[in-house]
Amino acid sequence: MDLPIAPLTLTPDEAEALSALYRRGTPANTLRAWERDLAYIAAWKQAVFGAGLDWPESESVALRFLLDHAQDLSDAPGPAQDAARALIAAGLRRSLACPAPATLDRRIASWRAFHRMKNLPSPFDAPLVSQARAQARRAAARPRARKSENPITRPVLEAMLATCDHSHRGLRDRAVLMLGWASGGRRRSEIAALSRDDIDTRDFDASGLLRIRLLSTKTTGPDLAPRLPLKGRPARAVMAWIIAARIDSGPLFRPVSLSDRVLNRRLGPEGIRAVIRHRLELAGYPSDFASAHGLRSGFLTQAALDGAPLPAAMALSLHRSPAQAQRYYADVEIADNPATDLLG
Repeated sequence: MDLPIAPLTLTPDEAEALSALYRRGTPANTLRAWERDLAYIAAWKQAVFGAGLDWPESESVALRFLLDHAQDLSDAPGPAQDAARALIAAGLRRSLACPAPATLDRRIASWRAFHRMKNLPSPFDAPLVSQARAQARRAAARPRARKSENPITRPVLEAMLATCDHSHRGLRDRAVLMLGWASGGRRRSEIAALSRDDIDTRDFDASGLLRIRLLSTKTTGPDLAPRLPLKGRPARAVMAWIIAARIDSGPLFRPVSLSDRVLNRRLGPEGIRAVIRHRLELAGYPSDFASAHGLRSGFLTQAALDGAPLPAAMALSLHRSPAQAQRYYADVEIADNPATDLLG
């Protein structure tokens, strides 16, 4: 990705070095989001104004961006709807409906980040634009949407595991599901990114314990890579996959051919999603019963149902915000709260 970094005070070589520094120091997920947002913003301005991006951007353009994305354009013919249709045709926008506030916030945050990279003031910091943004957020307020329709709690997970046989595919899927759930509810990108070197097996023979190193997560980087414990059935499932697939190095989880041959490449995040959908269907659930995020929400929901202290669950899930993790605990039906049985 070519980041928009080119302050007037830098030489071309210095600007390229700074851009390379940003790429090395920024999580891959953030870089991908920046890339998508930059493409969207540039296409939107071209569609509305017939011009490319300016640095710094004008307050009037920023305000127009807010106004165009703070309303449902389905029944609002005019320039804003025409621009939205052009973005839909380009595959950059899904519909004429009002974008979710979180989507608008993320694109604005990216636009502001691009200005900071150029050492320039952001038009979104201007009082009028800032106030309009706050009003747009309130006007488009909606209930918090779940990332997964349902959490994959222990009963659902056990049903999915029961569909895994002793083939390479079955062993891999069992290891994916168990590691993803029991290590704190890992994101599919985190599961897919694991390599054999990230699995520390030194204590396995003595105590049945594995340690999982996460080089990059949404909240940590390689310099603070956590090492999470995995024990019992999940640890044995991961070891069974490693031994059966003869994985000595390289990607931990890999595609398996129709003839049940393990391929020598990494199973990507979409592959992790496909594993979850497939196992849900085999277990008798609709394929859209839960998304890959259901492993994460299911782990925290089950922790709440079992009465695990929130800090203990967060130590594995790696949530930085107690308020965010608390949402899963709050979603537990009050009658199922273990605290209701304190007197027996």
